[in-house]
Amino acid sequence: MKTVGKLTLATPGDREIVMTRVFDAPRAKVFEALTTPALLKRWLFAPPGWALKSCVLDLQAGGAYRFEMSGPGGGMSWGGVFREVAVPERFVATERFEPAWYEGEALVTQALSEKDGRTTLTLTVKYESREARDGALKFPMEQGVAAGYDKLEELVK
Repeated sequence: MKTVGKLTLATPGDREIVMTRVFDAPRAKVFEALTTPALLKRWLFAPPGWALKSCVLDLQAGGAYRFEMSGPGGGMSWGGVFREVAVPERFVATERFEPAWYEGEALVTQALSEKDGRTTLTLTVKYESREARDGALKFPMEQGVAAGYDKLEELVK
């Protein structure tokens, strides 16, 4: 297990990455910030010099989503299809990057639980193979996720 600020990262199986963070805010508010394009643009981490240019979500089972970032020398996008949406408890979606920085498609589950007005967000990414998971771990993703979640914390307070 690895900790970056208030974020913990674990690899419980050979294809999964699990990141967990507690927010000092009610679950419904955190869920809204995770699924509303105007709010995502305010907190979703982008490396210095990069910006989230487009964010489109059709938040229902079978609905698609797509994010586009631009920065020095180019851009990157990712998207997928929602497989399950249970407001405000969880959503499950496929994920594929363009250009791809890991092989295949991942399945992303974001689950939210609330206790005493605080929300625990558990983000689980399941890759098609151990090699894809290990490739993703070579990038300092936990630093970017932790920085984004710090911004999210400020937004939902």
